[in-house]
Parts: sequence; C-alpha cells; structure tokens
Amino acid sequence: MDDKPHWLDEPRNVKRLWRGFLVVLALTVLAEFVVHLHPYFEIESVFGFSAWFGFMACAAMIGVAKALALVLKRPDTYYGKRDD
Repeated sequence: MDDKPHWLDEPRNVKRLWRGFLVVLALTVLAEFVVHLHPYFEIESVFGFSAWFGFMACAAMIGVAKALALVLKRPDTYYGKRDD
C-alpha cells in the first residue's frame, strides 16, 4: 500500500476546492443576467431560483435520509455474534 498522503489530506487543497466551488456557483447565478430564461411558473423568474431551489432540495434529501436512518438503523449485534 502506498503511504503517500492523498492530495485532499492537505487543508489548503480543501480550502481551494471550496473557493473553486463557490466561484462556479457565483458564475452560474450571475449567468442569469446573460442567458434568457423561459420560466414555466412565475416563481422560476425569481433571480437565483435554480440555486436556492437546488440547495433546498439537497437539504431536504439530507433531512429525509437522516430521518430514514433513524427508522432503519439496527444495532451492531443484529446479525448475531461475529466469529473472528
């Protein structure tokens, strides 16, 4: 096995990724000034709708997954004792 650290183990690289993602997000939101949108519903014409709708959908999926995990979680000994 290679003992060389992964490039994501360095905090400065993680910080660069976050900054890069935020720049891409800002550029996609600002692209609404240039791109002509064809909203089907009135709410879609609100500036930045795609960004905040996507964020809220992702947050809802995480919330549902957490709630589902509480319902489906089983104890570590659910399948019996392990034979090591």
